[in-house]
Amino acid sequence: MTDETSSDLVLDYDLDAPPHKVWRAIHIAEIRRRWLPDEALADPAPIETIPEREVRYRMREALPPFLESVVRFQLAPDGHGGTRLRITHQVTHPRRTGPPGAGNGNVMCFARAA
Repeated sequence: MTDETSSDLVLDYDLDAPPHKVWRAIHIAEIRRRWLPDEALADPAPIETIPEREVRYRMREALPPFLESVVRFQLAPDGHGGTRLRITHQVTHPRRTGPPGAGNGNVMCFARAA
């Protein structure tokens, strides 16, 4: 379970359900819509799927500026019949965290007196 950056939101869960049931809940559209509706997704079709292990969806905010992100669900057996689920939410268009830089290279100007 890799590819995370410091700006990603990573959530880990230990579930009692076996991996094949968790896979159905995140991969089969009719079941997924119960907890992740198509309206929350930029496209209801997965971006990438590794059967029984990982699926990625592209999400879009409902309000302007309609920023997009990628959410990745990764499954692994926990060794006790349950599932370890990792959800990684990666913003693909991060919001600006500070004021924009000056157009002149942000160099301080000094006036000279004659």
